[in-house]
Amino acid sequence: MGIKNRLKIMSFLQYFIWGSWLVTLGSYMINTLHFNGASVGVVYSTKGLAAVLMPSLIGIIADKWMRANRVYTLCHLACAVALFYAASINEPGLMFWVMLINAMTFMPTIALSNTISYYCLEKAGLDTVSNFPPIRVFGTIGFIVAMWTISLLGLELSNMQLYIASGASLLLAAYSLTLPSIPTANKKQNQTWVSMLGLDAFVLFKKPRMAVFFLFAMLLGAVLQITNTFGSPFLHDFALNPEFKDSFVVKYPSILLSVSQMSEVLFILAIPFFLKRFGIKTVMLLSMVAWCLRFGLFAYGDPSPVGFVLLMMSMIVYGCAFDFFNISGSVFVEQEVSSDIRASAQGLFMTMVNGVGAYVGAILSGKAVDYFSVDGVKDWQTIWLVFAAYAVLLAVVFFFTFQYKHQPEKLAQTSIAH
Repeated sequence: MGIKNRLKIMSFLQYFIWGSWLVTLGSYMINTLHFNGASVGVVYSTKGLAAVLMPSLIGIIADKWMRANRVYTLCHLACAVALFYAASINEPGLMFWVMLINAMTFMPTIALSNTISYYCLEKAGLDTVSNFPPIRVFGTIGFIVAMWTISLLGLELSNMQLYIASGASLLLAAYSLTLPSIPTANKKQNQTWVSMLGLDAFVLFKKPRMAVFFLFAMLLGAVLQITNTFGSPFLHDFALNPEFKDSFVVKYPSILLSVSQMSEVLFILAIPFFLKRFGIKTVMLLSMVAWCLRFGLFAYGDPSPVGFVLLMMSMIVYGCAFDFFNISGSVFVEQEVSSDIRASAQGLFMTMVNGVGAYVGAILSGKAVDYFSVDGVKDWQTIWLVFAAYAVLLAVVFFFTFQYKHQPEKLAQTSIAH
């Protein structure tokens, strides 16, 4: 099998694991284990905590002491054990600690899978810019296939989703042993610990424009965590209405939510045009408007014919909401920093979005859901409208505080990989 196909399998399994539980675990914890919103938010905050602490540390190990593909194998073995144990837990505190272990070993594998892909492509003499995106797309396909599998098998409220994710982790750990071996990089041995940890990129906060940008990256990361945590429980709650209990939305919410990932693939293709034509400020504002629409459409959507159209529109705008700040933001950082701290700056961007932002979003959104709940019944319309107002507020403040003059020539040669 050619190296590109082998890497596609790795990417597929990498995100199949995540798709098996990320969207549906909240529904399982609320509807089956009867956790409250705050407890669910705390469990989902493990992703943010792990993204702050682990990728840089695991990166150092992979750079200096152990081959990246072996580290990748060990991480997925640990994930398999943690997910398997999590399936037997019914207490919020213990679920937090076990899912934290899972997150601490899974989050670094996202970067490691990219490292393995780039190395293998370069070793094969293949252009990474041209060949990596078609490989990474199989990750999104894996995420969608996992969501459909869990939904069609009726496992959204079952611990079987965690067993399936555990099995996929074990399979990927075994499969990764067959991938080419990646040498450690001795060239980084003389770097200071501050540099290796990516802390040198914090000098960017001295620039007002970059400080504002990273702040809003964090705040948008919080928005993303809100929809990951409570999108599925929201759709499941339509079962409380006798009129909707047998609807497609209630029976297969993950299939509906997977349209968001399908939309994401399409909006990736639109990023080069929008960035070159309008610049990062406009693109980020479009993302914030799309987040407002995402939540606003959720507020008024339901399984009725008209309401279903609103729900479907919410799924479609997700692609714009996610891609236009996540991927476009990464490109902006690359354009704005010097080459000697580019990798550190990218790490800082991801830490702000998937680390600090995800943690804050998980904790505060859980508290908000509980605040707007009465006797366990959630006022989803008010909840989503509050989140939509938050997105509007971000857009208004960002418009007046982010000073940026678009220079089309700076992005003329930019290639985007996701």
